[in-house]
Amino acid sequence: MKVSDYDRTAATDYARRWALGRNPEYYNFNALGGDCTNFASQCIYAGSKVMNFTPTLGWYYKSLNDRSPSWTGVEYLYNFLINNKDEGPFAEEAPLGTLEPGDIVQLGTGTGDFYHSPVVVSVSRGQILVAAHTFDVYGRPLSSYNFSVARGIHIKGVRKNE
Repeated sequence: MKVSDYDRTAATDYARRWALGRNPEYYNFNALGGDCTNFASQCIYAGSKVMNFTPTLGWYYKSLNDRSPSWTGVEYLYNFLINNKDEGPFAEEAPLGTLEPGDIVQLGTGTGDFYHSPVVVSVSRGQILVAAHTFDVYGRPLSSYNFSVARGIHIKGVRKNE
């Protein structure tokens, strides 16, 4: 298995292109609980170019009815990225201050229920700016969100079967 770099520029370029719109290749999940993690997965895919088609536990999107739980579910995406030892992107939980463009932040409640997955598009002088769907934003300061806890997901690389 070959390990390659995650293309942060491709991920953030995708975020800029689609943050305030919808790519017609993907279903819009707003009416099914929100589109934020679907959008985050699209950005990660733009930067990784590899899906993991392992049934149930992988990370992939073919259609509304043929996708992994991790493509659209906040906790499932976290679990896939942090635990992935096979094909596709892999990550580690990281302090917010160490995140880079193309990484993910997940926002949660005081009880530890995570509900939102914005994509980091810029970090400047300690301020993290994000893009997200459901309530579409691009370049919004993370500090302007109302949340109890946040966890950073730093994407370390991408594994490809060759």
